[in-house]
Amino acid sequence: MTTFLRDQSSDFSTPGSGNGMLDVFRYRYLLRLLVRKGILTRYHGSVLGWTWSYVKPAAQFLTFYLVMGVFLDLNRGIENFAVYLFSGIVVVNLFSEAFGNATRSIVDNAPLVKKIYLPRELFPLAAVFVAFVHFLPQLVILMIAAVFTGWSPVPLQIVGGLVAIFIVLAISTGLGLLFGAVNVSFRDAQNVVELILLFATWTSPVLYSWTMVRDATPTWLFDLYMLNPLTAAVELFHDAFWLSTTEDGASRPENLAVLALTALLVSLSTLLIGQLVFRKLEGRFAQDL
Repeated sequence: MTTFLRDQSSDFSTPGSGNGMLDVFRYRYLLRLLVRKGILTRYHGSVLGWTWSYVKPAAQFLTFYLVMGVFLDLNRGIENFAVYLFSGIVVVNLFSEAFGNATRSIVDNAPLVKKIYLPRELFPLAAVFVAFVHFLPQLVILMIAAVFTGWSPVPLQIVGGLVAIFIVLAISTGLGLLFGAVNVSFRDAQNVVELILLFATWTSPVLYSWTMVRDATPTWLFDLYMLNPLTAAVELFHDAFWLSTTEDGASRPENLAVLALTALLVSLSTLLIGQLVFRKLEGRFAQDL
């Protein structure tokens, strides 16, 4: 009997001692189930259903367009301001929904976390995937609007747009893992995240041009502003969807490729740090929940 148990011991592993994000690939069928559940229950019991995926960003766009474009007259300072504004809004909306949902994902799935063992990274990652699915209708609307205003991008600009999406998803996942783990023990993390999301809209060139920041701030502060990964992602989207619709020779930020590479490195570093913190704290999830 002792020999049998010794031989079988290699088939078992200590609970919670998995391979982190790598285990998600082994449990990808569960990831699909969680994503499907998140999509199907998003507007469960709603009369409009998926229409809200269009109504909410449209209402947000109209509000910002009236306030910033009409009342503050930025509509004259930025050509095709509507496309400029919406291409920034969809990036920030993706970040906000992915980061916010990932932060709450462990607490929202407390019954599963407490009863069975599975890679807990599945929950934040599924939340990010659901946010991406709801981002797609907004992207379609942006593409249609860009086409009607003379959109003619080169392939490199489209690649830049895809890089921007990856940057946002990576940094949202990393931050979601970090704050999602902390949120299990300290629910104040959700309030901190709400503050971060509030600043996200205003500390990236969504409602205004990056040149306004360059002209109004010291060089060191402007450089710090441009190092924000969300700023790089927004500008990559502007470059992909808005720049080719302008006729006055609107300029992209200098060294946009360098900024994009820096944002990629920062987002991947954030993903690594988030994973390390998550694995450090996940042993207390069932107890704290």
